[in-house]
Amino acid sequence: MLPLGTKAPDFTLPDTVTGDTVSLSDYSDKEGLLVMFICNHCPYVKHVREELARIGKDYADTGLGIVAISANDVAEYPQDGPDAMKVEAETFGYTFPYLYDEEQNVTAAYTAMCTPDFFLFGATGELAYRGRLDESRPDSGIPVTGSDLRTAIDAVLSDAPVADEQWPSMGCSIKWKAGNTPVYFT
Repeated sequence: MLPLGTKAPDFTLPDTVTGDTVSLSDYSDKEGLLVMFICNHCPYVKHVREELARIGKDYADTGLGIVAISANDVAEYPQDGPDAMKVEAETFGYTFPYLYDEEQNVTAAYTAMCTPDFFLFGATGELAYRGRLDESRPDSGIPVTGSDLRTAIDAVLSDAPVADEQWPSMGCSIKWKAGNTPVYFT
């Protein structure tokens, strides 16, 4: 996992909804930045996507920047391609850019392991939280609340410490292109 305190890895990626290019530097004036690795086909993401949209809306008028990134190999998972990403974002009301990491370099730089996977950076660009949305899982019977991530976001936005105890995300593995698997998996 990316160590806490690590500076946010740089990115410049296309937004599948607007066609604009979005970069890390676009968020330099924010009090925090949430980078979410998601995709369309994963049952774990499908389980939480309405909460992701709520988080986007709930924090829209705060100092938090939010981006979502998908990097799955679209040759093997065409439902995770840019056109389908745009439909997903529009269908579920994502108010944040949904970026496509075709080369998978950004995903590897963040050491994203699965979808969904969450990385929250503070005002100085240092990683304050990485891990799960909450304890809910598909078919668990536990409601999706976003409680773990929301608590961390609220701490970052109020310049308070984020809890030391953080649980890793659980979900579908990133679908790496053949020969593109990052060294942290070998």
